[in-house]
Amino acid sequence: MSEPTTATRIDFIAPLTGILVPIEQVPDPVFAQKMMGEGFSIDPLAGQLVAPVAGEVVDLQQSGHAVTIRSADGLEILMHIGLDTVQLQGQGFTPLVAEGQQVTAGEPLIDFELDFLATRAKSLLTQIVIANSDLIDSLTPKSGLVNAGQDVAAQVTLAAASDDDGAAAAPGAPAGGGTTAIGEVLIPNPTGMHARPAANLVNVAKGFDSDIQLEKDDESGSAKSIVSILALALAFGDKMTITATGPDAQEAVEALTRAINDGLGEDVSTMPSGTEDTLATAAVAEDASLQEPEESFNQPKSEDPNVLLGVTASPGLGIGQVVQLRHEEIEVQETAEDPAQERANLDASVERSIGELNELQQRLEAEGSEEKAAIFGAHQEILRDPELLDRAYKGIEQGKSAAFAWRASYTGFATTLEGLDNEVLAGRAADMRDVGQRVLGELTGQRQEKAELAAGTILIAEDLSPSDTAQLDRSKVVGFATTQGGASSHVAIIARSMDIPAVAGIENRALDIPEGARVVLDGTAGKLQMNLSDEEISGIEARQRRIAERKAVEDAAKDEPAVTTDGHQVAVVANIGGADDARDAMQHGAEGVGLLRSEFVFMERATAPSEQEQVDVYAECSRALKPGQPLVLRTLDVGGDKPLSYLPIPTEENPFLGIRGVRVGLEQPQVLRTQLRAIFAAADTGAELQVMFPMIATIDDWRRAKAIFDEERAASGVTTNVPCGIMMEVPSVAVMAQQFAAEEGCDFFSVGTNDLTSYTLAMDRGHPKLAAQVDPCNPAVLTLIGNAAAALHAQGKWLGVCGGVASDPQAVPILVGLGVDELSCSIPAIPSVKAKVRAYSLEQCKHLAAQAVTCSTPEEVRSLVPMDED
Repeated sequence: MSEPTTATRIDFIAPLTGILVPIEQVPDPVFAQKMMGEGFSIDPLAGQLVAPVAGEVVDLQQSGHAVTIRSADGLEILMHIGLDTVQLQGQGFTPLVAEGQQVTAGEPLIDFELDFLATRAKSLLTQIVIANSDLIDSLTPKSGLVNAGQDVAAQVTLAAASDDDGAAAAPGAPAGGGTTAIGEVLIPNPTGMHARPAANLVNVAKGFDSDIQLEKDDESGSAKSIVSILALALAFGDKMTITATGPDAQEAVEALTRAINDGLGEDVSTMPSGTEDTLATAAVAEDASLQEPEESFNQPKSEDPNVLLGVTASPGLGIGQVVQLRHEEIEVQETAEDPAQERANLDASVERSIGELNELQQRLEAEGSEEKAAIFGAHQEILRDPELLDRAYKGIEQGKSAAFAWRASYTGFATTLEGLDNEVLAGRAADMRDVGQRVLGELTGQRQEKAELAAGTILIAEDLSPSDTAQLDRSKVVGFATTQGGASSHVAIIARSMDIPAVAGIENRALDIPEGARVVLDGTAGKLQMNLSDEEISGIEARQRRIAERKAVEDAAKDEPAVTTDGHQVAVVANIGGADDARDAMQHGAEGVGLLRSEFVFMERATAPSEQEQVDVYAECSRALKPGQPLVLRTLDVGGDKPLSYLPIPTEENPFLGIRGVRVGLEQPQVLRTQLRAIFAAADTGAELQVMFPMIATIDDWRRAKAIFDEERAASGVTTNVPCGIMMEVPSVAVMAQQFAAEEGCDFFSVGTNDLTSYTLAMDRGHPKLAAQVDPCNPAVLTLIGNAAAALHAQGKWLGVCGGVASDPQAVPILVGLGVDELSCSIPAIPSVKAKVRAYSLEQCKHLAAQAVTCSTPEEVRSLVPMDED
């Protein structure tokens, strides 16, 4: 036996100025239990990280909170600034180096804002860890205060190798041959595969003898190397392939898949695994199981057997005969002999489908239906998505038929969307299935022929695709109801644009209504009535005629101001979600915009919009209005209940009472500052831009948000007046309305009655048993609105209402009597709201308001204002 070689000792220079702390004392088990490797920690006193040794930068995390250097001896030294700092998404960090760069000991790597991190991170303790600790024999940290780039922080002794040890197996070499197993999984971690979940994954992988490789796109790395995993930059929703080769390959793939789906120590949402089998079958089966029992807990139920309840997708009233629309399942063959031919078949089917969609888009544009046309432009982009096609191509390479592989690909993506908490994004699953089904029909030759519909048809279906809906013949289809879908789906948007009454999420027993049965679909009330007598039908038909006559009168006067009989004018403006809505609002007589939901700019994208992108959108909305009209822009209103993938918010037990609205902007001020800069840059484009902060609850909230507003306004140099106000949706603002109204720079309140009612009554308006009680005509809510109006008027300021109650005809005169100066409505309601204001004197409105706040129930309040005779 030969003598061992002399061990090599390396001095690690302090990468930070601060106090050395044993890594066992770090309040994070991943570091403290050395799951990432041997190391030490420093409590920093200055905000610069430097290199502890010379080497190459092999990984720099996108968020700037961590960097890895590989020394000449092969040591991979991971430096992780603070705990839970990945959630800051780069705020407070300024990287000074790039991946692949050679650095010397003591060379600056990252600057970070110490005070900023101290108020936002779990801890400032910074960990210095040797990721491949199997290469060292020992690590001995010093103690006390060390100075960055000067003092020795630790001594490392490399493991000695003896001559008869033989060459070490190459990293990742398969152990003892064996089989190969492959799996795919989607990353469910909100902030991606950062250091903590990566360490847990390595811990799982090291329990197997097989070589395990992870692959994302064209990059791969060992599952047993933290650095390799971090270098893949795996983000939320990324697809990752796991390939194991060795004696326990299948067990390894299954174990890693389970661990990733479970979150690797983090709270995550359930996502499909990403494998062909799971995407094609298991995920669908799981989704189906959620629909049992037959009547979903989330579906409203009627106690009347002849009345079926759902939610309003498109208002209106339709009388007709039921046609049950059932889509037959397309049968596909699982395997095929010629992968090249299958791929060619898929490509040809996709191209034909894109051509059909383009023709449909052009036809709709020619008809002036730009909003519908844009949906089919988006469908073409879905079919061009490289990842959608890549997943299908991989299935074909594994011997699957083009139809089988394509179905697995698009249903997998659709299932992922359906699993998201964000209602708008989840609603886009229907678009994915629509375009997928179109191509599948082309591939198999099983294109479903459109049934010839008779006049007076009311369609009933589990769901309708956007294509189905856009091509409905409005002269024959007088309404439809679906057991799936919601008010924000593309199907609902199309139905509203076509003025077709529609109900979504209706009780499943609607699917059992016999063909040809005569029913009444009330889209406004979100219900369907059966078994009505001829007399009842005649009464409803007469009501339809009266509604149409009244609507014609209201539409004729839509551009006239809303002035009471005694000369008091109320501004009637629109709630919008984009420039198309703004233009539509002008066609309906809006006098401006009382609520621009700016989150539409941030949704359905993988990264945050740039400042210039926001400027362009806000300017387009502004130019759609008449010069000088108000455009009240609500700053980004997201949170744990409606998250964005690139703006992660930790899972909260009650997100409605957590980090949402302006609280997100105060927690992550670069998002708010960027948005405000964009608003100021668009301030001179036509309308009068006004800013409104959502979810203000305390004076401190307001002052902090207003301070950021003032700083960015001063820096912008804008001279145009940009008023600033509060979205009153938290009861504390209403209760303290006098104090808030007296705040300098607070120009107005706009009442978000939907949330204000929920918070006042402590009821979720989506709760199946409580939703009916969440009525903004509750006297408690009306009292809060009246008190706020009085407080603002005493300061010479104004109050608007932008919640749903502003579009409620029975509430309008009461709101006017309470002192509401502006009613911001849904676009179709604008002419009728104006007409309602004109029907009363201000004195009558004040009298009704005085009665309303003394009532005991919402029903008593509503009885004060009779429904329009229709």
